[in-house]
Amino acid sequence: MEYKVIRSKRKTLSLEVKPEGVIVRAPFFVPKWQIDRFVKEREPWIRNSQNKLEQKKRALQQVEPLSEEDIKKLAKQAKKVIPERVKYYAPIVGVSYGRITIRSQKSRWGSCSAKGNLNFNCLLMLTPDEVIDSVVVHELCHRLQMNHSAKFYREVYRVYPEYDLWNKWLKKNGPILMARMAKGKLDSLGG
Repeated sequence: MEYKVIRSKRKTLSLEVKPEGVIVRAPFFVPKWQIDRFVKEREPWIRNSQNKLEQKKRALQQVEPLSEEDIKKLAKQAKKVIPERVKYYAPIVGVSYGRITIRSQKSRWGSCSAKGNLNFNCLLMLTPDEVIDSVVVHELCHRLQMNHSAKFYREVYRVYPEYDLWNKWLKKNGPILMARMAKGKLDSLGG
């Protein structure tokens, strides 16, 4: 079985199965034969993970893309819904914010700039309200911490205790929603 080795100062071996291949993360001191044995012992798990990735890839290829008209409708809806959620949660988080922009992105649900401008994906309109709230709270908490530290997540959980549940929903269902954003569609849909 082919795999790529990435060596670092880590203390243990680990495996990742990605669409581009199998990656083994290894400490500098571990010999090649030990890495080979490690991979061979985990071959059933690797094959299973590769099969799951292939199934997911096929499922994503069968997703029906949104039309430009659909995307514009979602953006219009998002321009009404999301600013209201931001307005609701900002005082709870204890922050101010700048401009709110709705985008049609293929990889991000939201972002927060150093100036406090917030961007949100119009595809959030295809998710449960709780997911929208979790993304809004996440981005507003970046006004306090521009990172994903323990301190950042303490703020997120303080404001939105069910964050993990809805973040998990988004990780599971998000790729299918993102796959609906056809190539070449609008990226910025204005503020």
